[in-house]
Order: sequence, then structure tokens, then C-alpha cells
Amino acid sequence: MIRIDAVWLATEPMDMRAGTDTALARVVKVFGAARPHQAYLFANRRANRMKVLVIDGIGIWLAARRLHQGHFLWPAPGAAAQMSLSRAQLDGLVLGLPWARIGEGGIITLV
Repeated sequence: MIRIDAVWLATEPMDMRAGTDTALARVVKVFGAARPHQAYLFANRRANRMKVLVIDGIGIWLAARRLHQGHFLWPAPGAAAQMSLSRAQLDGLVLGLPWARIGEGGIITLV
């Protein structure tokens, strides 16, 4: 459907009331630029809501996901303001799995 070549995660929380323009401004601030065919992930402070901004080369997509129970396993704000994720890690994150343990090809590297 939408081609995504790279997935980036921002560790600092974002206000989930942010619309497309605010999310795009945050992408430029955190990642330096908004590149086509890349997805940028943000969560709120409690990590129970996530927004994904995707630039498809023609326009911008902004999607939101909310958990009714629990929270996404989001890295704590700290040393790294951004992280790169593989497709397998993205799939695990969205499902609420321990995505940081998943390596390339779905191989679990940390217990």
C-alpha cells in the first residue's frame, strides 16, 4: 500500500493533539529532515498512544494507534533522541511485544 524503506522512532514524548503540520515540524526538529518513504514514530508520555507520520513522496500520512490497556514498550527519553527500527521491530512494537529483543530477520538477540 504505502512503501516504507526506513522506520525511525523518537524517544521524547509528543502531544497527541498534534496534527500533520505539528508532527511534520517535530520530524524536522528531531530527525533533521522528512524524507520520502520513511516512517516516523512518536508516543505520548504514558506510551499508550502512538502516532506515525509517513511521507510517501506525494503527500503525508498521519496515523494514530491507542491501546485501551497497557502501553507500548517505548524507550525512555535519554541518551538517544532517535532510533532506527527494522520492519520486524515495528511489527512487534505495534503489537506490544518486546520489539527491542528482535534482531534482523526476526532473530531474538536478547533475553
